[in-house]
Amino acid sequence: MDLNSASTVVLQVLTQATSQDTAVLKPAEEQLKQWETQPGFYSVLLNIFTNHSLDVNVRWLAVLYFKNGIDRYWRRVAPHALSEEEKTTLRAGLITNFNEPVNQIATQISVLIAKVARVDCPRQWPELIPTLVESVKVQDDLQQHRALLTFYHVTKTLASKRLAADRKLFYDLTSSIYSFACSLWNHHTDTFLQQICTGDEAAAANSLERTLLSLKVLRKLTVHGFVEPHWNAEVMGFLHAVFERLKQFLECSRSIRIESICRDRLEKTIILFTKVLLDFLDQHPFSFTALIQRSLEFSVSYVFTEAGEGVVFEQFIVQCMNLIKMIVKNYAYKPSKNIEDSSPETLEAHKIKTAFFTYPTLTEICRRLVTHYFLLTKEELTMWEEDPESFTVEETGGDSWKYSLRPCTEVLFIDIFHEYNQTLTPVLLEMVHSLQGSTNMENTNAILIKDAVYNAVGLAAYELFDSVDFDQWFKNQLLAELQVSHDRYKPIRRRVIWLIGQWISVKFKSDLRPVLYEAIRNLLQDRDLVVNDFEFRTDQFLPYLESMFTLLFQLLQEVTQCDTKMHVLHVLSCVIERVNMQIRPYVGCLVQYLPLLWKQSEEHNMLRCAILTTLIHLVQGLGADSKNLYPFLLPVIQLSTDVSQPPHVYLLEDGLELWLVTLENSPCLTPELLRIFQNMSALLELSSENLKNCFKIINAYIFLSSPEFLQTYAADLCRSFCELLKDITTEGQVQVLKVVENVLKVNPVLGPQMFQPLLPSVFRGIIDGERYPVVMSTYLGIMGRVLLQNARFFSLLLSQMACELGQELDQILGNVIEMWVDRMDNITQPERRKLSALALLSLLPSLNSVIQDKFCGIINISVEGLHDVMTEDSETGTYKDCMLMSHFEEPKATEDEEPPTEQDKRKKMLALKDPVHTVSLQQFIYEKLKAQQELLGEQGFHALMETVDTEIVAQLQEFLQGF
Repeated sequence: MDLNSASTVVLQVLTQATSQDTAVLKPAEEQLKQWETQPGFYSVLLNIFTNHSLDVNVRWLAVLYFKNGIDRYWRRVAPHALSEEEKTTLRAGLITNFNEPVNQIATQISVLIAKVARVDCPRQWPELIPTLVESVKVQDDLQQHRALLTFYHVTKTLASKRLAADRKLFYDLTSSIYSFACSLWNHHTDTFLQQICTGDEAAAANSLERTLLSLKVLRKLTVHGFVEPHWNAEVMGFLHAVFERLKQFLECSRSIRIESICRDRLEKTIILFTKVLLDFLDQHPFSFTALIQRSLEFSVSYVFTEAGEGVVFEQFIVQCMNLIKMIVKNYAYKPSKNIEDSSPETLEAHKIKTAFFTYPTLTEICRRLVTHYFLLTKEELTMWEEDPESFTVEETGGDSWKYSLRPCTEVLFIDIFHEYNQTLTPVLLEMVHSLQGSTNMENTNAILIKDAVYNAVGLAAYELFDSVDFDQWFKNQLLAELQVSHDRYKPIRRRVIWLIGQWISVKFKSDLRPVLYEAIRNLLQDRDLVVNDFEFRTDQFLPYLESMFTLLFQLLQEVTQCDTKMHVLHVLSCVIERVNMQIRPYVGCLVQYLPLLWKQSEEHNMLRCAILTTLIHLVQGLGADSKNLYPFLLPVIQLSTDVSQPPHVYLLEDGLELWLVTLENSPCLTPELLRIFQNMSALLELSSENLKNCFKIINAYIFLSSPEFLQTYAADLCRSFCELLKDITTEGQVQVLKVVENVLKVNPVLGPQMFQPLLPSVFRGIIDGERYPVVMSTYLGIMGRVLLQNARFFSLLLSQMACELGQELDQILGNVIEMWVDRMDNITQPERRKLSALALLSLLPSLNSVIQDKFCGIINISVEGLHDVMTEDSETGTYKDCMLMSHFEEPKATEDEEPPTEQDKRKKMLALKDPVHTVSLQQFIYEKLKAQQELLGEQGFHALMETVDTEIVAQLQEFLQGF
């Protein structure tokens, strides 16, 4: 692409690509896409985005195309890679001037330079860093800032490389520029502080921006640029200086002269100082040992004493707490139980921690956390009064502990209490004892203190197990507090029920639970209380089931926020899951409401997931009666499991689970339920982690209505399986084969024909001696079904394999029997072992020389089968087959077991037709041996039996006594 002639054309097309008119925009984008691989295109783009006289939107688009091109075509091995000549020109052009006037474009240029540096620096681009170092020294404000911005992005990118050779290069780079980076940071920091003192606000803002960028560079160099940074005096000097600078910047934040924009930038810089310490501690815990004492003194001083009043802000407090937490919890600072096994560095760090966390210090931290940071604020109380639902959602579903103050304080409390529980337990218990008895309703502070202390006791529940008699406390104090109806006591009622929720799985007598359920029922009348899900015993809960379920349902209707509805649905689901069938009389209202809620939640996929979970438990609770839900249920399953619908990304896992339980509890196959299976083909192609549930669903259809289902979908299913088996794990292969095995079990006549394309590979797997035992076991299970229940098809398959392998039919049969006998130990399931014995015995009586030659092996397998299934009657001394089933008995579930599903019943009925459960192996062996004897005559049969080991014959005779 000739630069002179192309520049005008490319500029014109870029201008068109910024158009809002689709008719103009689309052709321009296509043209630019075609030019991406043209030599010279990126040189033209460089000329365009560095020409400050052109339209900003065109320059912005040019720099974006350039940046994307680096990702695709800069590396030498990339298809259509840029030539080395053009790359040399581009590298030189990128660092010729650092004078981009538009901030957004300047940032993009810095990022793309960093992308090139990731590939080329320092080997192909040795001049980059020296050029940047020189450019940040210039006096021109704009050039200095842009060079510093680029310096930061390059440093950040190079620091992120993880290969050993790249790490070594970054270590070398750091050693060469660290001193300069420190002096640069100190210069800009001092300049900023001086300008603040003189009141030069505009100049201070510029200097602060440079301070921030130079500190970002130093952060990357310090954290990632040294193997053992504690040996480098400059590094440790910088880190110690961080504390002094932090104090100076915090004092600056007091200044009333600082405007809001500058204050925001100042706070970002303060947070960046703390990030330097946190990152260094995370990456180099032993190098940080020299900073432990100072970090703790600094953080505790600002967060837990008057020193921080009027200075600190929320995010700074969070960072300081995270620093304390990381020191307290750091495994590098925890000695082994056997002190001799601990490193000197660990012992030194532990010594410093122990010396700092004295009894007075720990006591003060604990008290301040509870009585200051745990207190509900005026804003929170106002929010609770005006919008209790939003307050609850915000408190229970806030940001992670790293970024939000309340969760951060609670996590710090838990960690410190766990680490120093012997010291802090008496402190917390003393706070609890001071709050016994009634509280003055007019004293808001006393109520808030009690709320905070109860919060602490809940958070420390596991640590306080041996120190608190929670049952007595519940009976003597907490239960009475739940019954206080005064409006101002709402925080305590809410906190007490939360507290019980924390302790109920730790220490709470079961005989107190009915009293608790009564209290919860009363609290549910109050819509501003948190709904907790408790562990409960079903028998104790049943008297409260109707009222609780009704109140929870009313609450579900009344709340408006998505998160709250999800939480209430979760509690409802837990109740339904635990009481199971006993929920049936009470779910009518919920069943009628869920379709409306599903429609309203079209834009809220997580709420729809909660609805799916509720439906899963509802179907399980309703059993066969769940058929009445099909008008709503089946379209929900259809949508959730259709991979062509965008919501499937969120709904698929729960949708498959719902589909499965619906089939398991379905009394019969409806046309609509059958039609949903159209979704399965695409699901099998996904080969995702949901494949296991897909196979369970296929099996459920087979058990539900084999003829209808297989007639409609067998051909498609067989094709899908053939494709799956080409590239699937061993576990997946077994799942496919189990489906085929179930088809043969349910439909032994038509099943082999429907899945005939799969059977030759099974046959070959047996002959070749499949090396995975679990796969071989399944192969033999399938072949056993075919041989025992469809001998005609087995003969056809034998003939097909003989033809394909170019061997005699008898030779193939002999190989199969020999491998079957040899690999019988691969089969661990008693049902399959008995099936194998029945299948091989079904070859008798026979005059076939191959079968007679393998007679010994067949008898060995049969006797093994007898040992597996025969049990001795202690009264009569005779043997009986323990797998025989003569009639259908309704499966009975104990209190701890789920009641049988419709599928459980179907499997039981199927077993009544299965030879494994209807044919006595003992009787079958006797009849087959007798038939063989009649066929060969006494002498011939005797000669055949002599091929069997005498010990096996003796065992056989013992099992056949009485015949």
